[in-house]
Amino acid sequence: MGARAGLPELLALAAAVGSGLVAGVFFAFSAFVMRALVRLPAPQGIAAMQAINVVVINPMFLGAFFGTAALALILTAVPLLRWEEPGAFWLLAAGVLYLAGSLLVTVVCNVPRNKALAALAPDAPEGAALWRGYVREWTAWNHMRSAAALAASAAFSIRAARLGQAGVEGSCVPSMFHVAFRGAFRAREAPRSWTL
Repeated sequence: MGARAGLPELLALAAAVGSGLVAGVFFAFSAFVMRALVRLPAPQGIAAMQAINVVVINPMFLGAFFGTAALALILTAVPLLRWEEPGAFWLLAAGVLYLAGSLLVTVVCNVPRNKALAALAPDAPEGAALWRGYVREWTAWNHMRSAAALAASAAFSIRAARLGQAGVEGSCVPSMFHVAFRGAFRAREAPRSWTL
Protein backbone atom coordinates (compact mmCIF):
# COMPACT_ATOMS: atom_id res chain seq x y z
CA MET A 1 0.00 0.00 0.00
CA GLY A 2 1.42 3.37 -0.97
CA ALA A 3 1.66 6.35 1.28
CA ARG A 4 -1.28 8.67 1.26
CA ALA A 5 -0.84 11.86 -0.72
CA GLY A 6 -1.46 15.03 1.16
CA LEU A 7 -0.81 18.73 1.18
CA PRO A 8 2.49 18.68 -0.80
CA GLU A 9 0.78 16.88 -3.69
CA LEU A 10 -2.08 19.36 -3.79
CA LEU A 11 0.35 22.28 -3.59
CA ALA A 12 2.36 20.79 -6.47
CA LEU A 13 -0.78 20.59 -8.58
CA ALA A 14 -1.63 24.21 -7.77
CA ALA A 15 1.94 25.25 -8.60
CA ALA A 16 1.74 23.46 -11.96
CA VAL A 17 -1.40 25.40 -12.83
CA GLY A 18 0.01 28.70 -11.53
CA SER A 19 3.33 28.44 -13.34
CA GLY A 20 1.52 27.46 -16.52
CA LEU A 21 -0.73 30.48 -16.21
CA VAL A 22 2.23 32.81 -15.67
CA ALA A 23 4.06 31.23 -18.61
CA GLY A 24 1.03 31.95 -20.77
CA VAL A 25 1.03 35.62 -19.80
CA PHE A 26 4.74 35.99 -20.55
CA PHE A 27 4.41 34.01 -23.77
CA ALA A 28 1.75 36.43 -25.02
CA PHE A 29 4.23 39.30 -24.74
CA SER A 30 6.94 37.36 -26.55
CA ALA A 31 4.62 36.05 -29.26
CA PHE A 32 2.69 39.17 -30.26
CA VAL A 33 2.33 42.00 -27.74
CA MET A 34 5.86 43.37 -28.09
CA ARG A 35 5.80 42.78 -31.85
CA ALA A 36 2.66 44.88 -32.09
CA LEU A 37 4.03 47.67 -29.90
CA VAL A 38 7.28 47.95 -31.85
CA ARG A 39 5.30 48.55 -35.03
CA LEU A 40 3.82 51.71 -33.55
CA PRO A 41 5.61 55.06 -33.70
CA ALA A 42 8.06 55.18 -30.78
CA PRO A 43 6.06 57.69 -28.67
CA GLN A 44 2.92 55.57 -28.99
CA GLY A 45 4.77 52.34 -28.23
CA ILE A 46 6.41 53.88 -25.17
CA ALA A 47 3.11 55.26 -23.88
CA ALA A 48 1.35 51.93 -24.44
CA MET A 49 4.03 49.94 -22.61
CA GLN A 50 4.05 52.45 -19.76
CA ALA A 51 0.29 51.95 -19.42
CA ILE A 52 0.67 48.15 -19.46
CA ASN A 53 3.30 48.32 -16.73
CA VAL A 54 0.89 50.28 -14.55
CA VAL A 55 -2.19 48.14 -15.21
CA VAL A 56 -0.33 44.86 -14.65
CA ILE A 57 0.11 45.78 -10.97
CA ASN A 58 -3.21 44.29 -9.93
CA PRO A 59 -4.30 41.58 -7.47
CA MET A 60 -5.14 39.05 -10.17
CA PHE A 61 -1.73 38.97 -11.84
CA LEU A 62 0.31 39.58 -8.70
CA GLY A 63 -1.64 36.86 -6.90
CA ALA A 64 -0.84 34.34 -9.62
CA PHE A 65 2.79 35.44 -9.98
CA PHE A 66 3.80 35.75 -6.33
CA GLY A 67 1.37 33.07 -5.14
CA THR A 68 3.06 30.57 -7.44
CA ALA A 69 6.44 31.79 -6.21
CA ALA A 70 5.38 31.13 -2.62
CA LEU A 71 4.24 27.62 -3.54
CA ALA A 72 7.49 26.99 -5.41
CA LEU A 73 9.52 28.14 -2.41
CA ILE A 74 7.64 25.82 -0.06
CA LEU A 75 7.78 22.89 -2.46
CA THR A 76 11.50 23.30 -3.11
CA ALA A 77 12.12 22.34 0.51
CA VAL A 78 9.99 19.18 0.34
CA PRO A 79 12.43 17.05 -1.73
CA LEU A 80 15.25 17.93 0.63
CA LEU A 81 13.27 16.30 3.43
CA ARG A 82 11.61 13.52 1.40
CA TRP A 83 14.10 12.75 -1.38
CA GLU A 84 13.18 9.07 -1.46
CA GLU A 85 9.63 9.79 -2.65
CA PRO A 86 8.71 9.43 -6.34
CA GLY A 87 9.23 12.58 -8.37
CA ALA A 88 11.35 14.40 -5.77
CA PHE A 89 13.87 15.49 -8.38
CA TRP A 90 11.16 16.98 -10.58
CA LEU A 91 9.67 18.86 -7.65
CA LEU A 92 13.05 20.39 -6.81
CA ALA A 93 13.73 21.21 -10.46
CA ALA A 94 10.33 22.85 -10.85
CA GLY A 95 10.82 25.07 -7.82
CA VAL A 96 14.27 26.19 -8.89
CA LEU A 97 13.12 26.85 -12.45
CA TYR A 98 10.27 29.08 -11.35
CA LEU A 99 12.12 30.92 -8.59
CA ALA A 100 15.34 31.52 -10.55
CA GLY A 101 14.10 31.61 -14.12
CA SER A 102 10.83 33.45 -13.64
CA LEU A 103 10.79 35.39 -10.37
CA LEU A 104 14.48 36.33 -10.21
CA VAL A 105 14.71 37.25 -13.89
CA THR A 106 11.64 39.47 -13.53
CA VAL A 107 12.97 41.28 -10.46
CA VAL A 108 16.55 41.68 -11.67
CA CYS A 109 16.11 42.14 -15.43
CA ASN A 110 12.59 43.18 -16.45
CA VAL A 111 11.47 45.40 -13.57
CA PRO A 112 14.51 47.75 -13.69
CA ARG A 113 13.92 48.28 -17.41
CA ASN A 114 10.26 49.01 -16.70
CA LYS A 115 11.24 51.61 -14.12
CA ALA A 116 13.65 53.26 -16.55
CA LEU A 117 10.94 53.33 -19.21
CA ALA A 118 8.46 54.87 -16.77
CA ALA A 119 10.82 57.82 -16.28
CA LEU A 120 11.07 58.44 -20.02
CA ALA A 121 8.87 61.04 -21.70
CA PRO A 122 7.28 59.35 -24.75
CA ASP A 123 8.11 62.27 -27.02
CA ALA A 124 11.67 62.78 -25.75
CA PRO A 125 14.27 63.25 -28.52
CA GLU A 126 16.19 60.20 -27.38
CA GLY A 127 12.98 58.18 -26.94
CA ALA A 128 13.15 56.23 -30.19
CA ALA A 129 16.65 54.88 -29.57
CA LEU A 130 15.91 54.04 -25.93
CA TRP A 131 12.66 52.35 -26.94
CA ARG A 132 14.41 50.09 -29.47
CA GLY A 133 16.94 49.06 -26.85
CA TYR A 134 14.21 48.47 -24.29
CA VAL A 135 12.19 46.24 -26.61
CA ARG A 136 15.23 44.19 -27.62
CA GLU A 137 16.54 43.61 -24.09
CA TRP A 138 13.19 43.33 -22.28
CA THR A 139 11.87 40.83 -24.81
CA ALA A 140 15.02 38.69 -24.62
CA TRP A 141 14.65 38.37 -20.85
CA ASN A 142 10.93 37.76 -21.28
CA HIS A 143 11.71 34.80 -23.57
CA MET A 144 13.83 33.36 -20.77
CA ARG A 145 11.24 33.76 -18.02
CA SER A 146 8.52 32.39 -20.32
CA ALA A 147 10.54 29.25 -20.98
CA ALA A 148 11.43 28.88 -17.29
CA ALA A 149 7.82 29.17 -16.13
CA LEU A 150 6.67 26.70 -18.79
CA ALA A 151 9.43 24.27 -17.85
CA ALA A 152 8.47 24.62 -14.19
CA SER A 153 4.87 23.81 -15.03
CA ALA A 154 5.99 20.74 -16.97
CA ALA A 155 8.24 19.59 -14.11
CA PHE A 156 5.45 20.00 -11.55
CA SER A 157 3.18 17.99 -13.86
CA ILE A 158 5.78 15.25 -14.35
CA ARG A 159 6.10 15.04 -10.58
CA ALA A 160 2.35 14.52 -10.34
CA ALA A 161 2.44 11.87 -13.06
CA ARG A 162 5.29 9.96 -11.37
CA LEU A 163 3.36 10.10 -8.14
CA GLY A 164 0.43 8.48 -9.90
CA GLN A 165 2.63 5.77 -11.44
CA ALA A 166 3.89 4.91 -7.98
CA GLY A 167 0.35 4.06 -6.94
CA VAL A 168 -0.03 6.67 -4.24
CA GLU A 169 -3.51 6.48 -2.78
CA GLY A 170 -5.86 9.15 -1.61
CA SER A 171 -4.85 11.87 -4.05
CA CYS A 172 -6.72 13.61 -6.84
CA VAL A 173 -3.39 14.04 -8.65
CA PRO A 174 -2.80 10.43 -9.76
CA SER A 175 -6.48 9.87 -10.39
CA MET A 176 -6.55 12.89 -12.68
CA PHE A 177 -3.76 11.50 -14.87
CA HIS A 178 -4.85 7.86 -14.75
CA VAL A 179 -8.49 8.53 -15.54
CA ALA A 180 -7.55 10.74 -18.48
CA PHE A 181 -5.05 8.31 -20.02
CA ARG A 182 -7.09 5.18 -19.25
CA GLY A 183 -10.13 6.77 -20.85
CA ALA A 184 -8.15 7.73 -23.94
CA PHE A 185 -6.80 4.20 -24.45
CA ARG A 186 -10.19 2.60 -23.87
CA ALA A 187 -11.71 4.91 -26.45
CA ARG A 188 -9.11 3.77 -29.00
CA GLU A 189 -9.54 0.08 -28.19
CA ALA A 190 -13.33 0.01 -28.04
CA PRO A 191 -15.01 -1.43 -31.16
CA ARG A 192 -16.89 1.09 -33.20
CA SER A 193 -20.55 0.61 -33.90
CA TRP A 194 -22.50 2.73 -36.32
CA THR A 195 -26.23 3.28 -36.18
CA LEU A 196 -28.43 5.18 -38.57
